[in-house]
Formats: sequence, C-alpha cells, structure tokens
Amino acid sequence: MEHKILHAPLASFTDLLLDAVCMVDVEGRFVFVSAACERIFGYTQQEMIGKRMLDLVAPADRARTLAAAQAIMDGHAQTHFENRYLRKDGSLAHIMWSARWSAADQLRVAVARDITLLKQAQAKQAALYAISEAMQATQDLPALLHRIQHIIGEHLPTRSLTLLLHDEHGVQAPMTSHADDSAPQPTSSLASLLCDEVLRSGRPLRLQAGQLAGLPAALQTAACALSSCWLAVPLYSSLGSIGALALQGGQDAVIGSAQDQDLLQFVAKQLATAIERRQLQTQMQFMAMHDELTRLPNRRLFHDRLHTAFARAHRQEGRLSLLFLDLDNFKRVNDEHGHACGDLLLQTVASRLRDCMRETDTLARMGGDEFVVLLESNAAPVDVSLIEQKIHAALAAPLHLGNGQQLQIAVSIGVAHYPEDGDTTQQLLRHADRAMYASKVLAAASR
Repeated sequence: MEHKILHAPLASFTDLLLDAVCMVDVEGRFVFVSAACERIFGYTQQEMIGKRMLDLVAPADRARTLAAAQAIMDGHAQTHFENRYLRKDGSLAHIMWSARWSAADQLRVAVARDITLLKQAQAKQAALYAISEAMQATQDLPALLHRIQHIIGEHLPTRSLTLLLHDEHGVQAPMTSHADDSAPQPTSSLASLLCDEVLRSGRPLRLQAGQLAGLPAALQTAACALSSCWLAVPLYSSLGSIGALALQGGQDAVIGSAQDQDLLQFVAKQLATAIERRQLQTQMQFMAMHDELTRLPNRRLFHDRLHTAFARAHRQEGRLSLLFLDLDNFKRVNDEHGHACGDLLLQTVASRLRDCMRETDTLARMGGDEFVVLLESNAAPVDVSLIEQKIHAALAAPLHLGNGQQLQIAVSIGVAHYPEDGDTTQQLLRHADRAMYASKVLAAASR
C-alpha cells in the first residue's frame, strides 16, 4: 500500500486541494498547476501551462514579486507572501503564497490561497473605521469628501471623487476631491453628467473607452476622449435617494469589477449615513435655536447673540440698539379669523421685517406676537429711527387672506440704546420693553 501511494500521480492528490499548487521553471513559466487554479484565476490548467507567471501578476506588485521569486531561488523559502493577480475576467485576486525552490528539479513549488474575500472584508472594515474617524475629525462636507477620497485611494487607483447631492430644494452644485491634493478645481462636465445619469436611473454606472453604447448622447459626447475608467454609484439614506458618488480611476487603470463596485457602494452607504446624521444634527440644532413657525432665531439664540454683541460693544466702547415690536390687536385676529390666519400674519410680518434688516442685524421672535431686533455696527440713534420708520412702512401694506378679506397690520415699537439707556443687557431689555408698551398705550389713546 505504501508503495502505491508513493507512486501515485501527483495531480490525483493536488486536484483535491482547495488551495492551488503551482510549479514554475527557472524562466518563470508555469509547468504545472492544480485544478484549483481555474477557480482562483479563471484560466484552465491548459491555458496556464506555459504562461509567464509575471504576466498574471498585477502591475503594481510585479517588482516585489520578482524580488520574492529571486529570494526563493536563492534558497530562502517564503511563507505568507501576499500579492495580487489579474484574473481572466480582469478582476483582481488577492493571493497568499507559500513557496520553496527545488534545486533537484529546478522548479519553484508554491501553494496559493485565495484571500480575496478576506481582503474585501478587511477593506470594508478599514473604510468603515476611517470614515467614522473622518466624521469626527472634519467639520465640513468638502473636507470629509477629501478624506474619503484618500480612504478609497488606499484600495483602488483613484484620481478624483465627485459627490452630487439633492434634497427637497433640488440638486446642489457637485463637489470634487482630487488625489494630487491640488487646489480645488471645478467639477468636470463628465463627472457632473455621470452623476446626473446615476441620480436619474438609480443604478451604478461604469464608463470605459469603447463601451459607451446606450448612454445618453450628452454623456457619450463628454466621454468620447476617455483617458481613464469611471465608476459611479447612487447614494441612499433612510429617506431614499440623496445623490451620487463618482470615482475616476487612475491613468490606464481598469476599475469597475464587481469587487470595485461593491467597495464603492459600501463607501457610498457609509457616506450617505454620515451625511444623513450630520443633516439631522444640523436640523436639530436649528430647531433648538429657531422659531418653528417663522424660522427666525428664538429667545435662546437672541439672548446668546445679545450677550456676545453687548460684550463686544462694551470692550470696543461701541454702540448697539434694541427694538421691541408687538403687533397691535393680534388676539382679535386669532379670535375673529382663527389661528391659521394668525400664523399667516406672523409669517408675513417676519418676512417683511427681514427685508428691513441688514446682514449684521438680528431679528428674533420672542414668542406670541413679540419680535425683537438687535442692531450693531455702531448705529446712531438717527439711523435706528430710520429703520423704525422703514418697519412701519413695510407693515403698513394690508395682508390679503385669499378670500377677499384683508387685514391691516399695525405694530408698536420700543427702542433702547447702549450706553444711553443701560449698562447691562437686563437694563436695555427692560427699557425697550417699557418703551414698547408706552408706544402701544399712546397708539390706543389716539384711536
């Protein structure tokens, strides 16, 4: 029995192995491969015999593969050597090798294990960790996109990464990050059109020279002189489609395999989650500091800005003014026309008041029918008086209810100046409040 086992054909055992067994001669050509090679590399045994081993190695890994082969031939066995091979279909296979040199046979004998799935899982895990870390380290979306571009570049040959987002307000201007860390450049028309098409179709799309049939005419025209491959995928959040992510491959690099698309889609999913989380945080912060009905700063935000402005004016010996506004007979509007009409009136007043303000001014709703204006930039009392007149004029136009009825808007305004009317924020607020009520009493007495 022992004699029969020793003389049995080698292939009858090696073909049972899940790992591939290869033998390469001194010229670097395969002289024997086991059946597992077809599953790993895509080539049949007959197709691999006689091929140069180096021709199947990914170009970026050839130099160190040659160095490892030479070390093996010099008598240094290799274990756990990793490199990448190009499969017959053009995709990449990550291989872990154990190899030694047989001096008697003048052959390199190696066992190859396919670790592609392991590498893909590691790449996803690394990308997930890196994106999460980038979310904590970057405060704006362009910086986050730039960091993600580098994260993808560690796994795929990447020249640029373009992000296109859309929300309830429409499609935003696309942004692009370049691998060479150059100054920000405009997004190319090709990247924009590619993202638009992915956004429209909701499906991944790959661009490669000579394979443009079936694409929209504008996209074909923009891609007629392709010098690199493109791969784009949609971005989906829990709310549905929110945009597209387009990757431009490196010069002469082939991207777009199922592995590449899977990695980019995974990154896109993490990016969409990060964007959605950031948008939710922004929305929550806005809601905490703004009035839901008028979208104006609320009492909390107003007091924060008032304390900041007061400290600055005190430090610089400058000026600031407060205008307290209260709508006249607002309760009667709610009682006679309903709260929906009252809400419309408040929104209209807020809109008209905004048009009276400068960019440096703060307009806030304190609650109910009360508004307040904070004026900085050393406005003199005469300038504040002009703004007050402008407000009265803006609110003089009636509010049309849409059913043939209209409301006449009137407002009482109280003014306080720093430093004349108080040297603390509390004193200014009390002075403006009292002045507003005095104005309301005067207006009621004159009617």
